[in-house]
Amino acid sequence: MKITKNILLTISIISVLLSCSIDENNSQNATFPQSLDYREELDLPYGNDSEQTFDIFLPADRNFNTKTLLLVHGGGWSSGDKSDMNAFRDYLRTHFPDIAIVNINYRLANENTSPHPMQMNDLTSVITHLVNNQNNYIIDDEFGFIGVSAGAHLSMLWSYAYDTNNLISMVANIVGPTNFTDEVYLNNNNPELQELLNLYGVDATTGYLQEVSPYHQVTEIAPPTILFYGGQDPLVPTSQGTAMRDKLEALNVIHEFTLYENEAHGWTGTNLLDTMNKLSTFIDTHL
Repeated sequence: MKITKNILLTISIISVLLSCSIDENNSQNATFPQSLDYREELDLPYGNDSEQTFDIFLPADRNFNTKTLLLVHGGGWSSGDKSDMNAFRDYLRTHFPDIAIVNINYRLANENTSPHPMQMNDLTSVITHLVNNQNNYIIDDEFGFIGVSAGAHLSMLWSYAYDTNNLISMVANIVGPTNFTDEVYLNNNNPELQELLNLYGVDATTGYLQEVSPYHQVTEIAPPTILFYGGQDPLVPTSQGTAMRDKLEALNVIHEFTLYENEAHGWTGTNLLDTMNKLSTFIDTHL
């Protein structure tokens, strides 16, 4: 799919730039060395499926105030891999050396397996694992999401509809779909786009399409959200971003919105620099 190639292009350029709460008493009583070393673990399982794995990168000298950024890859809900986010991972490790990073794989959809609620359940499982193992990892139970394309959609939907314990402090949406009831989606003639939307059911009821749309699930208690879109994107039309922006504004949710008028489903050069600078400032402010 073009969506995967575009996202991989964006990620490769970035590389050049280089639900339950933990018992506070358990955290306070936990013992760990006065100075912790850097620690990373790859392909940790959080379920029985081979696709249910994540990588974790824990900074040196961390403590129970150390926040965690969750990275969610794109690929149209049916392809992609956590390795697609390695450039984001490396950028964050360089610019935010005191933040833990979790790079997530999730089960991929196909014509016989719907992405919903399967992929929501996978994000829930990862976060539950992190919270339940807080004393092992020595991290806070506050998290931020950075998602790209389909991963951005999943990040927003989980943050708005599934975060019953208010664990998410911020969510970054880079070219993510937000509203499957958008007329531009329902009445489109783009075969590639139709292939993607078929995973969520082009003939699905309005109620179901609203259930899987961050636009319809967001409330006034949503975490701060930053959005980036390309004005010439053939897969995620501008209305997906502007409508989400307007909804957040109406709900008085802290948000930022950037539209690069001449960009498509990914960009390079000065606009990419602008994206990373704005994203870094947002992380500094809200995580």
